[in-house]
Amino acid sequence: MDSGNKYDIEEMAGFAKDIIRQAGDRALEFYGKGKPQIKFDEDLVTKAELSLFDFFTRQLQARFPDHHAFRDNVDIQEYSHEAERYLWIFDPLDGVANFQAGIPIWGTSLALLDNYWPILGLFYMPATGDLFHARADKDAYWGDERIYITNTDPINDESLLLTYSRFHQKFHSIFPGKVRSLGCTSAHICYVAMGRADAAVIANESFQDLAAARVIIEAAGGDICRLDGSKFYLNDYLNGQRIEEHLLVASPEKVSQIQKSLKSIV
Repeated sequence: MDSGNKYDIEEMAGFAKDIIRQAGDRALEFYGKGKPQIKFDEDLVTKAELSLFDFFTRQLQARFPDHHAFRDNVDIQEYSHEAERYLWIFDPLDGVANFQAGIPIWGTSLALLDNYWPILGLFYMPATGDLFHARADKDAYWGDERIYITNTDPINDESLLLTYSRFHQKFHSIFPGKVRSLGCTSAHICYVAMGRADAAVIANESFQDLAAARVIIEAAGGDICRLDGSKFYLNDYLNGQRIEEHLLVASPEKVSQIQKSLKSIV
């Protein structure tokens, strides 16, 4: 194949769907095999992540030899019309505690950037078979079904707010509905995107963690913003640094409602 700029978006999207499913099948070989006598089997998770990342980079090199794979940080280069402009962000495992313990809410994510602009995002949950995917400025999907964020109903006692595990140590909540942590940030974001949850509060993430889910939630009509409602720019974290601030995932119409229900613990 010509290594120039002749790649078609359909070809790259097809590769993305195929490779994320293949990586998921490989992840299942490690799934639930953590040592039961310890709470977190770091050796198993590290082995699985290294194996999956090696598999992905080998497949990417074979299919698109001029494309790049994200590794911790990126040196921003000049705008390019060549194939080198494509950057793939592969996150082998999101929800690692669930993964090693045999709890099915975990997954693998993959995003594609063109000159650092997001164009594709996918999140696959191998244990359940759920595939969420979207193209930037297009529709978002759960499998073949189009999904979109809920934004018309006000927050009530049947609403669901997804959070991270230590949320209660940082916030007093008067959220009228249910507050849950399912242990997987990308799953939280996708559940908001498909209307199963009203919003999510996320923390301690990275560019790699959020690159794919960002495309999905935006295509579904939602956004990732700061807790004060101001714009959050994920590309500011291409250098690999952790995102220390708390972020809110919701429709624009629900941001203020969620804000009013949370108060930081000083």
